[in-house]
Amino acid sequence: MIILYIFAAMMAFSILILGHEFGHFIMAKANGVKVEEFSLGMGPKLFGIKGKETEYLIKLLPIGGYVKMLGEEGESNDERAFSSKSPKQKLSIVAAGPIMNLILACVFLIILASINGKLVPVISSFSLNSPAKQAGIMVGDRILKVNDKSINSWEQCVQEISKSKGNDIKIDVYRKGDIKSLIVKPKFVKEENRYVIGIYPTRQKYSIMQLIKQGISGTWNMIKMIFASFGWLFTGKAKLADVGGPVSIIRLSVKTASMGIPALLYFTAFLSVNLGILNIIPFPALDGGWITLLLVEIITGKKFDENKVGTINYIGFMILMTIMVLVTIKDIVKPLKF
Repeated sequence: MIILYIFAAMMAFSILILGHEFGHFIMAKANGVKVEEFSLGMGPKLFGIKGKETEYLIKLLPIGGYVKMLGEEGESNDERAFSSKSPKQKLSIVAAGPIMNLILACVFLIILASINGKLVPVISSFSLNSPAKQAGIMVGDRILKVNDKSINSWEQCVQEISKSKGNDIKIDVYRKGDIKSLIVKPKFVKEENRYVIGIYPTRQKYSIMQLIKQGISGTWNMIKMIFASFGWLFTGKAKLADVGGPVSIIRLSVKTASMGIPALLYFTAFLSVNLGILNIIPFPALDGGWITLLLVEIITGKKFDENKVGTINYIGFMILMTIMVLVTIKDIVKPLKF
């Protein structure tokens, strides 16, 4: 079974890399740039297929990928070279990778929402010895208020019940055209570490527009979460020792895959947002380094020396690979605990 989980985790990670690089690839083609190589993975070549002008490669190390464009690493007079294009065209090509990762995250969250559906505070069933059932609440009742506070979602309902600390609570429910007020005494469930009244919600399907909204809002929340984690690192609330690399990602992906498709979808969406955000960091060899240079070119109107930019990116790439190796060693010697 573990082999299946590993395969699912590797497939999920590969989709993120392919999506990112496909963003670069499709915009390069749209802007008339010749793409020489499209690679999934880094390091030694395992095998490849030669297309009309692009070689599609699978490489040994599943830690990334790349799209190699004509004139990307130096000056070229070819009209189909990356270096021959305008700064705005280059920017659209470079920014397409991170944008594609955010789009992928949104798609994964939409699929997840369509699987899970929307939990609404309408009683579908009761747990054993349910305090709510004993108090007179019935299947089909819609919870309107908890202690006179209006309830608009299942999550809010759970939160308000948990706040009770075991004290009696008044619950207003809508039942067949009438509103009834009932007094319920919550019980503490040690396994969940919270007070409950023994009810289960109804699961409803989202509309298309609601699914899109769920995908966009979920992606935005993940973006905020990632930037908050950067703040924790800079303020010392989180330690570099808590940072993981490829090995940790694979381990956590495999563990998440064992928890089922919904958990893997959510984690893959989160990874996709991470990949998109990390790639816009203004560091040479990352998309963010190119984006910064191109924005400066657009604002100032001054063109950078392509050969010098290529050299800087090469140095940046070597630094990134060194960091990757060090983080991988750290992952192996002192793995993160999940």
